[in-house]
Parts: sequence; C-alpha cells; structure tokens
Amino acid sequence: MRVQLNDHEIEVHVQYGPRKKLTMQLEANGHLTVKAPNGTSDDAIASAVRQHGAQIVKQLSAIERAKEDHKIREYEDAGKFLHLGKYYELHELIETEGRSEEELRLQLKKFYFASCKNVIAERLKMYQPRMKAKAKSFDIVESVTKWGSCSSDKKLTFNYRLAMAPVEVIDYVVVHELCHLFHMNHDRSFWRLVGSIMPDYKEKEAFLSRYGGQMTL
Repeated sequence: MRVQLNDHEIEVHVQYGPRKKLTMQLEANGHLTVKAPNGTSDDAIASAVRQHGAQIVKQLSAIERAKEDHKIREYEDAGKFLHLGKYYELHELIETEGRSEEELRLQLKKFYFASCKNVIAERLKMYQPRMKAKAKSFDIVESVTKWGSCSSDKKLTFNYRLAMAPVEVIDYVVVHELCHLFHMNHDRSFWRLVGSIMPDYKEKEAFLSRYGGQMTL
C-alpha cells in the first residue's frame, strides 16, 4: 500500500501476523515495513504511519543524502558500472569517445532504461504464463523509493536501476509485482503466492536491501 506524507508518497510493506501491536521499521533501502496484527485495516495502518510522518520523512531524507554520497562515479572509459550483476568498464556499455561527463551520464541512463525494458519484457513473457497472470502494461521509471509497483488497473512499473541487478533478483521483483495482480496488499496470501513461485525470495529481498544503495549512477 502507499501512504501520502505531505509531498512524499511512500511504499508501505505490510506483514500481518498473530501479534498484539503494530510496529514499523524503515530499512536502509528506504522501504517502510509495518508488522500488524491480523485483521488490521488499511485505514488503521495508514493512520499509524501518518502519526510518525515527520520522523519517517526525516529518516528518508537522511537515506537519500547517504545515497548521494555513494553516487560519485568515474565517467571515463575505465570507470566501473554494474550491469545485470557484473561490473563493466564504461566503454563496454556505451560509446564514450568525444562525450562530456554529462553526456556520458545521460547516455548511460538511456542504456539502463533500454536494457531494463528488454529484460523485464523477457521475464514477464516467462513468468506470466506460469503464474496465469496478465498485466495490462508495464513501464520503466526512475524511482528512489521502490523497485516496482502494481496499480489497481494492472499496470506495472519497474525501476530502471534493476538493470544493474542480477537476473535472478530482477525475477524476484517481476514475480513480486505479478503477485500483486492477485493480492494488492502484502498479506499472508500474497507472501504464500510469492513463496510458491520463488521459495528463496527472502534472499533476493536481502540482496536489494544490502546492495541497492550501490545500484546508482
């Protein structure tokens, strides 16, 4: 679910269970996880998040500043950049001759957008028949808070930075969003479905939490 906090719309991952009270944890990747008692309504969860809105926004700003500190890159032929889980020299990914640093940055971003679109299309083609799921459309976007999303009208979006991740991690995000076609919330049924398709999904989540900050331009 998504909750609006002033000018910020944040993605909230909800985990239901046999607990007595609601707890929240903002992870290093900027994802907010809410652990709620079974039967807690979306309105109650959103209200609880808004009560801590100022603190959450402050922590998100700190996370974004930390990400900026890791964004220093050498935009030269031998500069190292991630693509599908491996490091490549810049000239192996795009044409570098005669281009300024800003031009190289823009061309590299275009490369990642195109690569991500191709990989996502391929993985959707593989997983949709297997899951008997059909998205209305998908798009590649730029986001600092989420790797993918699924709207109520079955439109999927994926973060272009996924092109930097290993294919098996991209697969997890694809499966995650396809599962939202059946379950819009992160309830037990949702996670059971994810687990039935990808039993080791927690390892993929851990990868994104640990290394997502390095997947930047």
